Amino acid sequence: MCSDPNRLDPIAMEPRLICLIGAECTGKTTLVQALAQHLQGLWVPEYLRRFTSRHGRTPDREEQLRILQEQVRLETEALQAARQQGFRWVFCDTAPLLTAVYSDCVFADTSLYAPAHTLHARYALTLLLEPDIPWVADGVQRDGVEARARVHAALETALKQTGLPYTRIAGGTAQRVSTAVDAVLSVTP
Repeated sequence: MCSDPNRLDPIAMEPRLICLIGAECTGKTTLVQALAQHLQGLWVPEYLRRFTSRHGRTPDREEQLRILQEQVRLETEALQAARQQGFRWVFCDTAPLLTAVYSDCVFADTSLYAPAHTLHARYALTLLLEPDIPWVADGVQRDGVEARARVHAALETALKQTGLPYTRIAGGTAQRVSTAVDAVLSVTP
């Protein structure tokens, strides 16, 4: 066994994927970084941010599937790194399900729901971030408060359709971190 409780004996246990999901400007990145630091895990950035930064625009309908696939690729690479390094947790800053929701909300394209629902079963825990913090425009992909509310409602519906449990995360930063840490520790094998 490893002496560090946040690291794994590589032979004894598989690292767990933890999904942080929410509409834009709900604090996913802030919380995922805090969890990775607090619980000494790896974190996976949101591929959509990389895409918008590289291209200076949001993706077109035809690019949505690639956004989903790249997010999965980043998560798979991080999971492999966690195995090799003995980390217990991989915290994911979004999920393919959010790409499916955006594809539906923006392009009326529901084709990504089936693969996104299947992929969502990989997560040991889903943390749904509530849109109860101020909305702040911080880049190309920001749509506004009204869009955030629509996406949040669609995301809740999509999560319910997975049939998988999720934990709501709300409040200020300290409350969010505390609730999230408790939820993650509750799925510790």
